[in-house]
Amino acid sequence: MPRAKRKDTPRPIAHLSGLTSRPAWQGHLRLSLVSCAVGLYRATTSKNDVSFNLINPATGNRIKMVPTDPETDEPVDRSTLVKGFEVDDGKYVLFDDEELKAVKLETTRTLDIERFVDAKSIDRLYWDTPYILVPMDESAVEAYSVIQQAMTRAGKIALGRVTMHQRERLMAIEPRDNGLLATTLRMHDEVINTAEALGDIPHAKADKQMIDIAERIIEQQGGAFDTKLFTDRYEDALHELIEEKRRGHKVKAVREAPAKGNVVDLMDALKKSLNKKPAKTAPAPKADNVRKFEKKKSAKR
Repeated sequence: MPRAKRKDTPRPIAHLSGLTSRPAWQGHLRLSLVSCAVGLYRATTSKNDVSFNLINPATGNRIKMVPTDPETDEPVDRSTLVKGFEVDDGKYVLFDDEELKAVKLETTRTLDIERFVDAKSIDRLYWDTPYILVPMDESAVEAYSVIQQAMTRAGKIALGRVTMHQRERLMAIEPRDNGLLATTLRMHDEVINTAEALGDIPHAKADKQMIDIAERIIEQQGGAFDTKLFTDRYEDALHELIEEKRRGHKVKAVREAPAKGNVVDLMDALKKSLNKKPAKTAPAPKADNVRKFEKKKSAKR
């Protein structure tokens, strides 16, 4: 009896440089009847952020957060815990993993393109977390390329939904370079009505001459957006503090700058601002250890 032909498994694409090792979501991108295997990788990183742990100063040990029942004051094994939703004060409806898995949506495994829109039609308030959307195996490359190149020519942004971290999120997919960028969009009920929120601000009829001077200041301080000009000076200061403590140095307290009061003469302040030389983005004062840290950061990239 002849052997049944074995279906060739699609060859995975080698790990792309600059991406996290594991996708945040993996499934299929679908445009009508065309689909391809894709993965979503975070387009941002927090690996350089300072993260502190809680330490017992008496022993130098990192403490453990032990779940405790507030009524019995007894520790509870984390593996026995279930999820609950509060329906009344102190009353919960309980769910186990199997019951939650019963809520199955197609978006758990498929990112289905539902609509194409102009980028300008999406208010910036709705943009949330960016991801890089890449094909996961060689068999997906052709369909992925067709979708990407058609979107580039059309100049549109695709909208679709995907289930990530136990929530369905609206995604905006746009072509970038040779691939696709997918950004989660906040849902309608997650965004505050800004017209309502800002509507109560008193509106004063500003002096025309003052507006003219302010416009000249804006023009004077204009320039291109360059992320390299802006660093997190607080993070840099924290790294400097950590390095000083690691070396056993005593840390000097920094005196807080006095708070500035309201401008007494607005016209005078505007005129002085106009004559002032536009300052470059001032970095925080850096010690040698911060410079070394920055060099390490650059080398990792």
